[in-house]
Parts: sequence; structure tokens; C-alpha cells
Amino acid sequence: MVLIAVLWIVMALSIIVTGLSRSVRDEAKMLSMARQGAQASALGDAAIQLVLQQMAVDAKPVDRMTTVQVPYQGRQMDVQVMPLNGLVDLNSAKTPLLARLLTVAGGLPESAAEPLAQAIVDYRERRTAQGAPRRFEASEDLMRVPGVNYDLYARLSGLVTADIRSGGAVNPLAAPSAVLQVLAGGNAQLAQQIDSQRQSGQAGVDMTGLDATLIGSGTVRRYRLQARVPVPDGGSFLVTRYVDINPRSRDGLPWTTFHMQREVEPALRPSP
Repeated sequence: MVLIAVLWIVMALSIIVTGLSRSVRDEAKMLSMARQGAQASALGDAAIQLVLQQMAVDAKPVDRMTTVQVPYQGRQMDVQVMPLNGLVDLNSAKTPLLARLLTVAGGLPESAAEPLAQAIVDYRERRTAQGAPRRFEASEDLMRVPGVNYDLYARLSGLVTADIRSGGAVNPLAAPSAVLQVLAGGNAQLAQQIDSQRQSGQAGVDMTGLDATLIGSGTVRRYRLQARVPVPDGGSFLVTRYVDINPRSRDGLPWTTFHMQREVEPALRPSP
């Protein structure tokens, strides 16, 4: 009986030791990931600041999506600069553009997309107590429109903005590939072709396949800058700043950041 009791005690102690060892390993891994995230965030912010400084020196508005390679402290990072008129402006987009967005990107049938697009227009045009149109203050406000649930918003969130006044049209040179697909009526091959021509720096990009009633040109002073910082596990850490390139005497900088976000882009794992 004594021997059996000793064996049970030894087994219990080994289980406790194993659990403690696993807990220590997990905590060490979490600390390592937190340290990597903090370092990647600082590197991404530094790369964005360098690109912003160059944009301020050039004093020339960027009219198309472009990617800048930034070497910093022995790391090579890509910073994507996107003028916000490459997104669908919730406060000025016409009903046909919103309906196309809901159909192509949102996955809704046309019979549901058209009335929902009109509901979005009705929401932003509704008058406040002061008599001004209510308008969308942030893209998240889209979920206040009846019929827009979180799943639909998640499919649209990266394609819309409430931070500019674009006149209702989209600049295809600045548009992400998913927005190009909306402008192309769902033609993914055409959107990819235009995106490839644009990324190659081609001067005259053929836009004839896009719906001419939905596109426009021009420049804005608001941009999304996104730095991609590679991390040791093969993934990337994305640092994003939404900025207004205008002098501000309050802080002395020639730009103002009005939104920031950070996220992890996991490494692609081969399928088993």
C-alpha cells in the first residue's frame, strides 16, 4: 500500500511539473510574440514616417496607388500609398455605384442590393435637428443602416470610406483590386489586368472595360499608408495610418493622422 501511494504521488508530481513546464513555454512564446509585435510596429511606423517626409518634400499629390520600398535598420519594408478616392465614398456615392458594390463585393442579389443602396442614400441625407444632412462619420456607421449586418459590413469595410468628399466617383488608378472588380462589374480578370498595368508604372492604363459612369479622376490630400513588416515566422505585421497631408501649426507636422490600425497577417501554410 505504501508503494502504491508513493507511485501515485510521483505520478501526480510529474503531471504538475509537466503542466508547469508547458505553462512556462506558452508564456515565453507569448512574450516573444509581443516583443516581435512591438518591434514590427515601431519599424512599420518608422517606414511610414519616412515615406510621409518624402511626400511632404515633393509637395506633389499622389494620384495612384503605389508601393515604396523602404530600407530601415537592415530591414526591407514595403509601404503602400493609396489615395482615399480609390475607395467608395459613403457620403457621395450614387445609388448605382452602391448597388454595384453590394452586388459584387457584398454578394447580394440585385433585387436586394438596389433597395439597400437607396436605404444607404436615405440614411446619409436624413436631416439632423440643425437641418444638415446626417452623413456617415465613419465607415462603421454603415451598420446603422437597416439591412446591413456585421457579415455584410466585414465584406465591404476595406472598400469604403467616410473620410473624403470625392464627388461620388472612384479613381481607378488609386482603387484596390477588389474595388476595381466592382467597377468592372465583377470581372476579376479585367481588374487583375488593370492592377498589373498600374503596378508596372505604365503611363496609359486601359480603363475602357470599366463602367465609365462610376469612375473619375483627380487628386485628394488624404491617404492610407500601409507598411508590411516581415516577421520571423513567415507572416507579416501590417501597420496602417490614414493621414491628411496638410500643414498643421498645432503640432508642426505637415500631416495629420486621423486613424491608425495594426494587424497580423499570418504566414500561408501549405495544405496537407
